[in-house]
Formats: sequence, C-alpha cells, structure tokens
Amino acid sequence: MLDFTQDTFDEAPSSQADTQAAPDDEALLDAYSNAVIGVTERVGPAVVRVETSPVAGKGRERGGVGSGIVIAPDGLVLTNSHVVGSAKQIRLRDVEGVVTDARVLGVDPDTDLALLRADGVRDLRYASLGNSKTLRRGQLVVAIGNPLGFESTVTAGVVSALGRSIRSVSGRTIEDVIQTDAALNPGNSGGPLVSSRAEVVGINTAIIAGAQGICFAVASNTAQFVLSEIIRHGYVRRAYIGVSGQTAPIPRRHAVLAGVDNKMGALLAQIEPDGPAAKAGLLPGDVVIRLDGVEVNGVDDLIRILDRDRIDRRLEIDVLRMGRLRAIDIDPIERKPAARTGQVP
Repeated sequence: MLDFTQDTFDEAPSSQADTQAAPDDEALLDAYSNAVIGVTERVGPAVVRVETSPVAGKGRERGGVGSGIVIAPDGLVLTNSHVVGSAKQIRLRDVEGVVTDARVLGVDPDTDLALLRADGVRDLRYASLGNSKTLRRGQLVVAIGNPLGFESTVTAGVVSALGRSIRSVSGRTIEDVIQTDAALNPGNSGGPLVSSRAEVVGINTAIIAGAQGICFAVASNTAQFVLSEIIRHGYVRRAYIGVSGQTAPIPRRHAVLAGVDNKMGALLAQIEPDGPAAKAGLLPGDVVIRLDGVEVNGVDDLIRILDRDRIDRRLEIDVLRMGRLRAIDIDPIERKPAARTGQVP
C-alpha cells in the first residue's frame, strides 16, 4: 500500500508555474478569438439574408429564408439552389438592413448551388473564393449566416473531414464536400464557410437531422466551376447518354470470365429512345463497368464521368452483357437544360 502522508511538495514552483501558464492560455485564447473576430469583420458585411416569396409582388406571403455571400462588387451572390427553389421573388437584406431585389442567373441542383444578381446596386462589400484544395483536417473555419432567422450569426469550428460525398436535391451526388463541426441550422444554407484568411472555402449546404457537429459545405472549387459555367452558358453543361439505372453487384463468375476486377457496376434499367445509348446499341440489362477508360463501380461513377469535357466526343463504353464483355462506341451529347433536374445521365 502506498502511503502519501509523508510526501512533501514544493508549493512555490507549482504556484509560479500556474502563474506563468495563465498568460500563455490567455494568449492562445486571444489568438483564437482574434482570428474569428478578424474573419467576421472582413467577411460578415458580404453575407446577405436571402428572402424568397412564391408569388411575385406578394412579398407578405410565406416564403423561405436562407443566406448568401456576395462574391463581386457588382452584386453577384452565391447561395444554395434549394434556398432559391421555384421562388418568383427574391430579396436580399444586408447587415445594415438595406433590402434589394435580386434575380436568378442560374441554378445547378446537382451541386445545390445558385447564382443571383442584386438589382440596381454597385460597390457592394464582397468576399473572395479561396482554394478548397489547400484545406487540411483540423483547420479553423467560420460559418456566417442567418440560422433560424437570427441575423448575422457566427459559429466557429474545424474541418472535420474532406472529400465527402452527399446526395443533392436532384438525387445526384455532390463530390468533394467539406465536413465541419461549425454549427449550422436552417437559415445557414447558402452562407459562407470561411478560412482564417477570410477566404470563402465552402458554401454551407446541409446538416444531418439528429446529429451534432456533422455539417457539410460545397467546396469553393466546385462553386468556382459552377459560377463560371452559369456566367458563360446560364447553366452547368454536362454530358448525356440517355439511360437510367442502378448500382448492382457483378457476379464473381461473370467478372472472372470477362477478366475484370469490378465488384459493382451500373446496371442499365431503361434506355431512352433515339438517345445516344440507344443509337450505340446499349440494352436494358447491360452492366457498365468502364467508360472512356475510367472504371465504373455504380451509377454515381457513371454520372460523375459524364462531365462537360465528354460532350460531343466519341467514347468507348465497356459493358457486361449476359456475362460477356463488350466494348461499344458511344457519342454523348449535351444534357438539355430541361433535363438538368432529372435522374437520367
């Protein structure tokens, strides 16, 4: 048995160490606080409240409320596609309470992003989009928005994970999503996730109901791509082959017979008449395992590969048909704007 009754301790050194530790802790706390305060002061004025109304001219009708971030002094505003929805009237309210009407330049439900332009205003306070590829897990980030109707709310946290994938409102997956523990609530949607350099590294988009500290933001690099496509074309261009399907396992014997390593593939359920897939000779029941040399392990892979760079290009698509490998040439076309919210790639 250990007896501590005879142990003696030197009180003075301990007291002196505590005295020295306190200023150090205070300095660290001040550094953290100053970082959050600095980001808020620089980016906060560029965050707007996005108010939507279902009928133009009837702003008193119940609509939606979200957040947005001004990214150019002439009134370009990024927000979420689900914040804008099918609203006929959109108003922006800044931190000083100034209200202005806005119009939609373009939406991309596949990434849950929308681009607005504020009408009749210039020289707005704005924030810059940063490079989300430079983010690291554990990095400090700040979320600014209007959660639950509370104006200009600031929450801070860290980057919990990178490269996540979540399902968008259109049913497609959003790639390269940032996971953070900075608290988000309804109304934060469309607001910025900001680095300690006061650069917008994400657009806050989703929370998991019932979960604590698990929130998501669309990466700024994705937002930059969507922004450039909408400015040039009014929508995001993607390739289209006219199929619908589902992710399905590949029987081991079929994989061995075909000499492929895929355990999963994209099983085609329907082929659109006169579409690129029908013209190429694809059939319901075919399982896509490779497109343009890129391995396909499910429908999400197939959708991701069909980007703008593969529009109007002849590609080789490898499918398993009745357990046998077939290589087929296919010519993807540009997906029509009317089909942007559909499930068919």
